[in-house]
Amino acid sequence: MENSKSEELISGLATAFIDQSSNSNLAYRPEFIYNDHKQGKKVLVSLEQELKRCDEFFISVAFITDSGFESLSMILKELEQKGIPGKILTTDYLTFSQPKALDRLAQLKNIELKMFRTNSEVGGFHTKGYIFREDELYRIIIGSSNMTSKAITENREWNTKIVSTEQGEVAQEILNEFKNLWMSPNSQYYEEFIEDYKEQYLQNQIIKKQQRQAAKEQIVDFESYKLKPNKMQLAFINNLMEMRSEGIEKALLLSSTGTGKTYASAFAVRELGYQKVLFLVHRNQIAEQALKSYQKVFGPSVTMGLVTGKSHDYGADFIFATVQTLSKTENLERFARDHFECCIYDEAHHTSADSYKKVMDYFTPQFTLGMTATPDKRDDHIEGRNIYEIFDHNIAYEIRLQKAMEEDLLCPFHYFGITDLEIIDDTIVNGNKLTKEEKLQNFRFLTSDERIKYVMEQAEYYGYSGNRVKGLIFCSRIEEANELSKKFNEHGWRTLALSGADSEEVRRDAIERLVNDDINELDYILSVDIFSEGVDVPEINQVIMLRPTQSPIVFIQQLGRGLRKAEDKEYVVILDFIGNYKNNFMIPIALSGDRSYNKDNVRKYVVSGNSLIPRASTIHFDEISKERIFNAVDKMKGMKAFIKESYISLKNRLGKIPRLIDFYENEEIDPLIIIREYKTYYAMLKSLEKDQRIEEVSDEELLILEYLSKTILSGVRPQELELLKLMLNHDEVSIEKLQGEVSAEFGYFLNMDGIQSTLNVLEGHFVSNETEYQKYAQIDILKASENRSIQRVEGFAQKLNEKEFHKELKDIISVGLQRYKDKYIQNNNQDVPFVLYEKYSRRDVSFLMDCGKDLSSTMYGMKKINDDVFIFVTYHKEKTEDDGKEYIDGKPDYADVFEDNQIFCWDTQIGRGIDSSYTQDVMKAYRKHLMVKKSDAETTFYYMGQFDIVEVKPAKKLDNKGKERDIAKFRVKMRHTVRDDLLQYLESNID
Repeated sequence: MENSKSEELISGLATAFIDQSSNSNLAYRPEFIYNDHKQGKKVLVSLEQELKRCDEFFISVAFITDSGFESLSMILKELEQKGIPGKILTTDYLTFSQPKALDRLAQLKNIELKMFRTNSEVGGFHTKGYIFREDELYRIIIGSSNMTSKAITENREWNTKIVSTEQGEVAQEILNEFKNLWMSPNSQYYEEFIEDYKEQYLQNQIIKKQQRQAAKEQIVDFESYKLKPNKMQLAFINNLMEMRSEGIEKALLLSSTGTGKTYASAFAVRELGYQKVLFLVHRNQIAEQALKSYQKVFGPSVTMGLVTGKSHDYGADFIFATVQTLSKTENLERFARDHFECCIYDEAHHTSADSYKKVMDYFTPQFTLGMTATPDKRDDHIEGRNIYEIFDHNIAYEIRLQKAMEEDLLCPFHYFGITDLEIIDDTIVNGNKLTKEEKLQNFRFLTSDERIKYVMEQAEYYGYSGNRVKGLIFCSRIEEANELSKKFNEHGWRTLALSGADSEEVRRDAIERLVNDDINELDYILSVDIFSEGVDVPEINQVIMLRPTQSPIVFIQQLGRGLRKAEDKEYVVILDFIGNYKNNFMIPIALSGDRSYNKDNVRKYVVSGNSLIPRASTIHFDEISKERIFNAVDKMKGMKAFIKESYISLKNRLGKIPRLIDFYENEEIDPLIIIREYKTYYAMLKSLEKDQRIEEVSDEELLILEYLSKTILSGVRPQELELLKLMLNHDEVSIEKLQGEVSAEFGYFLNMDGIQSTLNVLEGHFVSNETEYQKYAQIDILKASENRSIQRVEGFAQKLNEKEFHKELKDIISVGLQRYKDKYIQNNNQDVPFVLYEKYSRRDVSFLMDCGKDLSSTMYGMKKINDDVFIFVTYHKEKTEDDGKEYIDGKPDYADVFEDNQIFCWDTQIGRGIDSSYTQDVMKAYRKHLMVKKSDAETTFYYMGQFDIVEVKPAKKLDNKGKERDIAKFRVKMRHTVRDDLLQYLESNID
C-alpha cells in the first residue's frame, strides 16, 4: 500500500483515539455512527456515502425489512446500473426478515443474496455488519443497526466505522468471518430458501395475528383504554383553554394534513364542556368521517347527526353539516342564532366563500374554531378574504410538517425525485402559447406508451407498503388523467380518473374500490386536484406526481394524502417525476418547510435532506433530478412576486404591517433577499402598500437606510450594529461603554483600531468606488469627540424623531444583531473573524478584514490583504458555446478540486508563474484562506478555513487564444477536515 495512505490511516487513528483536535482526513478516520437528525447524523447517510464510493460491498444483518430496503432503494438501483457487486447475508432467526424485502433485493442483478438457516445446533444469528471495499481499503460499519428503516434513521443505535487495509488484522478477521458464514452449509441462495422461508414466515404471522385478535377480544375496562390526545392535541387544548379564560371568541388551529385536527377539536370540545356543537365541512364524506371520529371520543354521551343532501338530523346535539345544505336560508332558520355553543369550520381556508360567510354571520356561538393546514391563499389581500382576519388573528396552535414528523404524528414517507423523460419541460406541460397542433403533439407525448412504460417501471420498483398498491396519481389536466388511465389499464394496471365533474357517489365508490380488497379493486385513482385536500384515505400507500410543482402549499397538500397512519401500512412512497421545470426549486422548499427562499438552504436540502429530515422518512433525488433542481435554483426569477406573497401572508397572520425582523423571526422570506431586490425595506413597503399610508422619509434618510442595509444588515460583525443601538437612545456614548457592551454581548475586545474602523463604516466610507463615495459622503450619523466618546450628529438626532425612519433604523439593527447571534457568534477563534462553512460575499471579506472600503471588484482568484491571502474558487466551471472561448467569461479549465476532505488542488491565474509576485504572495502569506462557491450562479462563498501549502510546482496552460503560458499548481492541506455534506454538494452533478 502507498505510504501516503498508510500515513492517512495513522493520522485518522490519532484523531479518533488519541487527540480529537488532531487534523486528519475523514475518509481514513474511524467514526461513531448514530441517529440524530438535529445533529445531521443518520446511519442511513453513512451507509449511502459508503455505497456511493465503494467498488464492492458485503452485508451481514439478522433482519431485513421492506422499509429498510425502501430507504436504500435508490442507491441500490444506482449500484446495479454501475455494475457494483454486492453480497448480502441474512437469516431466518426469529423469522423477522420480510419476504417482500428479500424478493426486492433478489431482483437486483448485481446482488447475491443468501440466508443463514439457524437451528438448535448452530444457535442464533444476530450480526449487524456492513463492509465496503474501495480499491485496497476497507471501511466497515459494525454495531446495532439491522437493515430496517427505524434502525438506520431514528432508533438509538450505536455503530462504529473502522478503516483498514486488507492486511489489517481486524479487517482480516471480519472478512474471514463473513466468508465462513457465506460459505457455510447453513447458508442458502435466494432460490433455495425463499419458498420454505415464506411458508415459515406466513405461519409466524398467522400466530401473531391470532394473538393480537385474542388480546382485542379480552374483556377490558373501557375507561382505561379510552382514546387519549397526543402531544400536539394536548398543547392545542391547553392553549385553547387559556384563550377562552381570556375571553377570546375565535381562533385557528393550523395543522399539517394527517396530524389529527378533527380529534383535536373533539378533545377540546370535551374539555370545554360544550353540549351543542356545529361541525361544518364542504363535502358529505368529510362530515361522515368527522362524525365517526367524534363518536370515538364521546361515545353515547351526546347525540350526533348529519345535515347533508340526504340526511336531516336537525335535532342532534352535535351536528355535522355540509355548507351546501346548511347555508340555505330555510335550513339556517331552523336554529336560533345562539343555538350552538361552539361552531367548528373544517378546511377553514374556505370560510371566505359566500356560503361559509352566510353561516358564520348567522350564528352567534360562544366560541368559533377554524381548522386548516393551508391558511395562506393567493387572494388573501382582498378585503374579507383574509382567513387570519376572519378568526381575529388568533392562532391557538400551529404544527408544520417537520414538527409533525418529529412528533411521530404522521406515517413515514420515502420521497423519490426521479428524472422524467428528457424532453418534458414547462412548454410541454403548460403549453399556454402553443398552437392547437403543438398542444396535441405534446399531449400525445405526455401520454405516450414510452412514458407509460417508464412510469410503471419506476412505480413497480419503488413499490409500496402492504399487500397491494393503493395509489393516487396527480396529473396536470383532466384530459391527460383520462388518457393516462386508459393507457395504464391497457398495460395491466387497474385505474380510474376522477375530476370535479364526478358526483360524490362516483368518488365514494372509487375510494371504496381503492382501499377495500375485493374483486373490483382499483390500484390507482388519477386526479388533477380533487384529492389535494379534505379527503381522508389513510390506506393510500403510494403517491405519484406527474405534474410540475407550482406551489409548495399544493405540493404539501398532495404529499399529505399519503401521510395518514393506517393498520398494515408502515410507510408511504412518494414518486415525483421531475422534468425541466422552472419551478423545480419549490420541491426542496416544500419538503424542508424553509420559506426563506434562500438559495443556499434550498441547495443544501437537495444534497443533505436525508440527514436533516426527522425520524424514519427519507428523501432521495437521482443525479439528473439534482442537476435540474440546481439549474432551477440558479435561474430562480421573479423574486419580487415571492416577496409579495410572503409579505401578504405575514401581514395577514400578524394583522398589521410587518417589519423586517418579523420576516426573520417568522421564518418567511430572507430579509437579505428583500434588500437585494428593493435596496431598502421602506422602498418595498411603498411598492406593495398602495392602500395604506406609509409615512414619508426624506431623501437623506433614505440614503442612510440604503447604505446601512447594504453594509451592516447581514450581521457578519456586530460592533456597528451595537453602536447604532446605543445611539438610538443616547446623544453620546463613551468608548469604554461601547467596548464594555461589545465584550459583554459578543465576547471580544474592541480595540482602538476597531473603534476607528467602526466609525469609518458608519461615516459612510465603506464604498467600492468614487461614485459610491460621493453618494454616501452625505451621510451624517455620528462623530468622535475629543473626550473619548462618540456623539450623534445633530441632523441624525433630528431624523430619529421621524417615526418611520426610526422604525426602519431599529429594524436594520434588530435583524443584523439577530443574524449575528444565530450564524456568526459561534466563532471562538479571534485570530480569524470568519465562521467555518458560513457563507460570505467578497464585500463581507473586505468588511471583516478592515479594508476601509469595499474591495469586491478586485477580489478574483486571489486577494492579498495585509498578512492574509484569500483564494476565491468557483468549483464548477461552465463551458461556453462560443467557438472563440472554451469557457464562459474566458475562464480556462483550472484544476481546482478537492482530492479528499483535506487536500485541495489549485491553479493560479494564467500568466502567473511560480516566480510571479502573485504566486509569491500566496506562498509567503502568514494566513491563507480558501473561499469556495459551487457555480457562478452563487454570489457568496463558503469559508472553508485556513490551509497550508504541501507542494507548488510550475506548469503551462493554454489560454483561450490557444497560447501556452505559465501557471503555478498548488497542492494544499486544509487545517480543518472539510465537512462531508458540503463536499458532496460542491461535487454533485459535476462530471
